[in-house]
Amino acid sequence: MVEAVQDAGVVVTGAGGGIGAALARRFAAEGARVVVNDLDAVRAEAVAGEIGAIAVPGDASEIVGDARDALGGTVDVYCANAGVAFEDPGAGEPLDEKSWALSWDVNVMAHVRAAHELLPDWLERGSGRFVSTVSAAGLLTMIGAPSYSVTKHGALAFAEWLSLTYRHRGVEVHAICPQGVRTDMLAATGSAGDLVLQPTAIEPEDVAEALFRGIEEDRFLILPHPEVAEYYRARAATTDRWLAGMNHLQQKWEAAR
Repeated sequence: MVEAVQDAGVVVTGAGGGIGAALARRFAAEGARVVVNDLDAVRAEAVAGEIGAIAVPGDASEIVGDARDALGGTVDVYCANAGVAFEDPGAGEPLDEKSWALSWDVNVMAHVRAAHELLPDWLERGSGRFVSTVSAAGLLTMIGAPSYSVTKHGALAFAEWLSLTYRHRGVEVHAICPQGVRTDMLAATGSAGDLVLQPTAIEPEDVAEALFRGIEEDRFLILPHPEVAEYYRARAATTDRWLAGMNHLQQKWEAAR
């Protein structure tokens, strides 16, 4: 059992399935009091009923107050897990602006809004934990997913800013950056996901396990796929070579389509 989360009040957004549900189950198994959030009320209630948690369905940007009330007035851990992804339409067609706007709202601004609500109490108490489900796309990028890649970079940058700004005041921050995870979102990535992500895809429970190892080791960056660290180093040290390799993947994907 991880002492840091026992009896903690935990909120997990986008927890009706996939990584969010796995996180909610693991926190509950570790003795936390969990709020399960999802836009789909039926799915949120199903997961909550399974693990003895509380369902607070709705928009992840707007549920901090209700989740806090459900937990008796205190949120100790907030998992900003809800996310959206749109595949590149291809053939030179740009992704529509509504899809870009929704990506920014869910993948970045929901994190910002949650932190705005949580920080006053956390700073007063001198403790709090913010967990951001980012994606390896936030460290690297992903072919065929322009708005997802860009906004996940934004989510990572915001998590980094939270950590460097407030860690001396007791706020712990973790950024989870997996590659492919066997979820509905991976299934929706289409042929790009089949090419890049499916071969090394892991289970949502593996992501939860990686997070808990990171909590025990007090690590910011959580890499369920350890090889991502090497890719990240290569991107920084030999950027042109890395971009050329990614462009080769892009060409391979275009040829297969």
